[in-house]
Amino acid sequence: MADLSGVIEQLKKEREQAAKMVAGLDAVLAALGGSISGGRTGARRKLSAAGRARIAAAQKARWAKLRSRGKKVLTMPKKRTMSPAARARIAAAQRARWAKVKAAEKKSA
Repeated sequence: MADLSGVIEQLKKEREQAAKMVAGLDAVLAALGGSISGGRTGARRKLSAAGRARIAAAQKARWAKLRSRGKKVLTMPKKRTMSPAARARIAAAQRARWAKVKAAEKKSA
């Protein structure tokens, strides 16, 4: 057990050294202006209502310019729907498949 306590003491010393090194690196990063976590520091910048309005107006002007040139603006295609007759055919086919599976189970059992 004496050997184990020596190993534990050595590990504690190495941990303290590593903690000192990390603290030093953190200090260097802070001095260089980098954040430790790498994330955003402070509050997010807010855009004024007037600024948002200017951006919206500029974007609307860009779209108007495109439309005036006669360029076709892409739109999303309409979602296709299935007719009731097609749904009925699919349902009937599925019922037939299940009937076949169940018949095979009864035959093997």
